[in-house]
Amino acid sequence: MSRFILMLGALVAVSALTSCTQERQNQIKRDIQNWTGTNGVLEVYAGDKVVKRFLKIDKLSTGLGTDDHVPRAYRYGYGVLDENDNGLADPNEKRVYFEVGDFSHYVFFENPH
Repeated sequence: MSRFILMLGALVAVSALTSCTQERQNQIKRDIQNWTGTNGVLEVYAGDKVVKRFLKIDKLSTGLGTDDHVPRAYRYGYGVLDENDNGLADPNEKRVYFEVGDFSHYVFFENPH
């Protein structure tokens, strides 16, 4: 009986998700990632060269004004600064706060490793 209820619940969840618009599905996915976190990597570029890399980022957030709550022209987060550029969070590398501006060239992606 409990297996039937579990299957019925899964069916309801799948049909609820498929009835959502693509934008709503994306928003649900982002909400889940905000809650669970991602193992993100942020690479900052100068031309075609990586000049900074941050590892183990849960999420990037957009800066908001204190009083007006208007989005600001930067993103921020916390991550491990990859000082030796080996792509690994070594024991001597620390978790730091960072900001990147709208005019920075950067790529944020989920770590495949």
